[in-house]
Amino acid sequence: MSTSFDPSTWVWRDGQLIPWADATVHVLSTAVQFGSSVFEGMRSYADAGSDGARIFRLQDHLKRLKHSASIYRMDYAYDMSTLTDACELLLRRNNLRDAYIRPMVLRGYGDMAMHGDTSPIEVIIACWKWGAYLGEEALQKGIDVCVSTWNRPAPNTFPGMAKGAGHYNNAQLIKMESIRRGYAEAVALKPDGTISEGSGQNLFAVIDGVLITNPIDGTNLRGLTRDSVIQLARQSGIEVREQVMPREYLYVADELFFTGTASEVTPIRSVDDIVVGEGTRGPVTGLLQQRFLDLVKGHSEDPFGWCHMVNFDTGKLDE
Repeated sequence: MSTSFDPSTWVWRDGQLIPWADATVHVLSTAVQFGSSVFEGMRSYADAGSDGARIFRLQDHLKRLKHSASIYRMDYAYDMSTLTDACELLLRRNNLRDAYIRPMVLRGYGDMAMHGDTSPIEVIIACWKWGAYLGEEALQKGIDVCVSTWNRPAPNTFPGMAKGAGHYNNAQLIKMESIRRGYAEAVALKPDGTISEGSGQNLFAVIDGVLITNPIDGTNLRGLTRDSVIQLARQSGIEVREQVMPREYLYVADELFFTGTASEVTPIRSVDDIVVGEGTRGPVTGLLQQRFLDLVKGHSEDPFGWCHMVNFDTGKLDE
């Protein structure tokens, strides 16, 4: 499993490029004290047909960032165009094509109260080179997972549709437990015992040729890769159902896979030591994984307009 990354040179912070080592916050910032920040995770891919890069669903990620910030009442000054330009500039100045991009909005240092009303709102974007989240082998052979003893929060406890940093304390517990138990990942259940998602991924099952995933219900994130896979499946003639998924689906499904910006489309080969299907990447998973990767890397058409092209002309590198 890949957990290391290579730091890049520049970070964008409130309109300025600063060195990576200078991208710090005060220990008493509201973000550090109370987890008051929201973020996005985006991937860019080297474009197969040019020297440029393709940022996957950039505008949708930035829109979700805005929504998350609005839910937490963290208004910031930068519009979509400015943040788009910042992402492009970061990739060019760091000379990165295959990269992970992390925009963040946080409450900085200023207010010692929990609500942080007078703390400044800071906007930071970083990027770095990062390979397959669970390793290249995982994309081919799948991973072994368990059902976590930690549930996802009930609706109306945390705003599940907001990508808030504090929410990921729950995800950390789920992930750490799975590693301690010898698994690569875990599936979290809702408070009622039905399936929610992984520690940081949406979950799909294939049963009798039908692609099934649970609806967005306040316990899971409205994943953009999830949405993309649903659209790719329907375009491929695969029936898709969004429905409540009992835990038992994990043990009787023909195929299971995770989706997410980091995970992309990752097959699951066993759950709680029960083999899924034939214990290999299934045909539906393989088809959707290939279609997804071909599209994001520029090996096939992008009929949905999901990929934002970044020009790496030398004349633009020092903008």
